[in-house]
Formats: sequence, structure tokens, C-alpha cells
Amino acid sequence: MPQQAAPAAAPDRKPPLPGLTGVRTFLALGIMLFHFTPPHATYIRPVIEAGFTYISFFLLISGFVLAYNYAHRAETLRPGLFYAARLSRLYPVYLLSLVVSLLMLHWEWLARPHGEFLRGFLLTPFLLQGWSPTLSTFWNTVAWTLATEAMLYLSFPYLIRMKWWPRTPQKLLLLFCAFWLWELVLPGLYMLLNPDGLHNIDRYSSGYWLRALKYTPLPFLPIFLAGITLGRLHAAVTVSDRTKMWLALGATVTVLLIFYLAVPHLPYVLLHGGLITPIFATLVFGLTGTHWITRALGWGPIGAFGRASLCLYLLHFNTWIVLHAFHVPERLHVDQYDPWFSYSIMLLFAYAAFRWVEKPVQNFLLTRYVYKTPKLPVQASAPLG
Repeated sequence: MPQQAAPAAAPDRKPPLPGLTGVRTFLALGIMLFHFTPPHATYIRPVIEAGFTYISFFLLISGFVLAYNYAHRAETLRPGLFYAARLSRLYPVYLLSLVVSLLMLHWEWLARPHGEFLRGFLLTPFLLQGWSPTLSTFWNTVAWTLATEAMLYLSFPYLIRMKWWPRTPQKLLLLFCAFWLWELVLPGLYMLLNPDGLHNIDRYSSGYWLRALKYTPLPFLPIFLAGITLGRLHAAVTVSDRTKMWLALGATVTVLLIFYLAVPHLPYVLLHGGLITPIFATLVFGLTGTHWITRALGWGPIGAFGRASLCLYLLHFNTWIVLHAFHVPERLHVDQYDPWFSYSIMLLFAYAAFRWVEKPVQNFLLTRYVYKTPKLPVQASAPLG
């Protein structure tokens, strides 16, 4: 009988981690409030003001989740399929964010030399703007992180199959510490050399080399590697759910104490560069268990907005700008309820983009072009005997 090539199968998936999905909700909300802080946020202001540390937390989770899903089948991982799957998720929302940001593009034209504008205009659709310190926040201010993610995703299939990954928990823990120290090298050198000549550096400081440190992809490679190592460590050890619950609880309390008591007294450059990564890593590890914390984080709206966190992150900044550039709250006579009105619109828009752009486009691309049945010519079967 004739033989046909088997259809490309979607990759097997490990059980979901609702705790890590839910924590993304709070990270994305924290970044939104970090950029547009509500008035009278006295009690939660330290948590909001520490929002600049959440990007490294996101990248740590990214490395962990990829290792969790792919490390056990690293040798059979096909880079092309991996890239297609990543691109099908990220790029449709990214394009939507650029459309939403057309007003910002107009302002970029007015504010920048035309040669610089042209470079930004050409680089940004290809996720290359993040490699330039001066253009990293071009068009969609927060989208520099996708240039970083693109580099990390391109490297992942080759990183995960390298032979030098240790197998024992002790060596993996030492490797995690090595990546954490590596993560602090560039911030430490910046503090030592002070190439921009800045003093009392904080979130509002700006300089060429500070922007290179904050926004370009290479400084974030160590934390991604630390996340991959944490994922491998998770697979190499057996820890009870009760212990994971205490790890998550202890890490959460420690993070809050750092935000309220220590952040004002610690160097901004080191904090931005990953000083508290080990605490975040402990929290990630604890949130892989099944206990009341992860059940709470996986509950209803928390889990839903965690799944929509990419949309919320990419769309919130310029959605706010559009709302206020066109005086939408005033036109609708709800300005007395702002910024809460604007927050609500940003959340609803992000979730709508997730439901009607990110997921359907991703599913269409995956089923049509990635995991489709290849239409190959029918071949005669080999003779028996």
C-alpha cells in the first residue's frame, strides 16, 4: 500500500504552572503602575517604585519555563519549529502595538534627526531597535524587551543542548550562582567607571552607557541562563509541595521587605541589573508547587490576565498616551475617575487583544504553517521480503 509522510505533531507539553502564570499578572500590573502611578498610593508605593526590577523577573521566568518545557527533549528540539512557535505568539501582538503607537511614531519624527528616525523606523519592525542605546525605546517605548527576547529565543535551542550543563543539583546550584554573579559584572563596572559621569542615579537618569546597560539585549543574557539553570535544577530535585509553599511564602515576604526597607538605600544600577535575582528565583521555584498560593494565583481573572500579560505589557504604555493625547476621559466626562478609568481601558484592551488577536492568530499560524500535514508526493511502498 502507498505510504504517506506522517503529519508534524505538536510538541508534547508538560503540566501547566498556574503559579507562574498568575504571578505574571502582578508583574505586568506592577510595570503599568510603575509607568503611570496612581495618586495617593502611599501604602503600595514602594512596590510600584520597584517596578524596574520586574523585567529581569520576567526574563528569569522565561528561561525557567523554556527549560521546563524543552530541556527533557533538547536533542530532538527543531530550531525552526521552535522559532515559528515563538514568533507566532509574539509578533502579531507586537505589530498591533506598533499600530497603536502610530501617534508616538509621529512624535518620534518631530523629535529626532531624520536619519536617526529612518534607522529606528527600519529597525523596529524587525525587533532590532533594542541593539541601539539611542533607539531602544523608539516607537513603542516598552518594546525594547522584545528585541532582548528575540535574541534569547534565537539562542535557546543551541544553549539547551550544550553538553556542559551539569546534572547534579549541587553543580546546577553553583552554576546558577555563577550566572547571577556574571549578571552583576556590567552593573558593577558601570558603577566603578561611571562612563556617563552621572551622580545619584535613579530611574529618571539617562546616559548613553546607562541606556546600553538598561535596554540592550546582551546584559540580560546571564539572567536568562540563570532561568534555564533553575529549570534544570527543578527537574533534578524532588521537593515537596509543602516545602515549595514555604519557599514561595518566604520569598514573597523577603521581596516585600526589600522593596519597603532596602530599595531606597541600594544602588539603582545593581537593582536593575539583578541584585535580588536569587530571591526571585526562590519565588519561581516555590510557585511550581501545588498549594494554596498557586491555586490563588491560578484563580479566574488572575490566571486570565497572566495569560494576557504579553498584551498588557506591550499595549499599556502607548494606550495610555493615546487616551490622554486625545483627551478621551474628558470627552467622556469621566476624568474625575482617572487614572482608574484609563487603567480599566488598558486592561480591557489588553485582554481583548489576547482573545481576538494573540490566541486566534497564533493558533491559525501554528495549525496552518507549523504543525500542518505536509503535502508530499505519494511514494510506492518497498517490496516485501
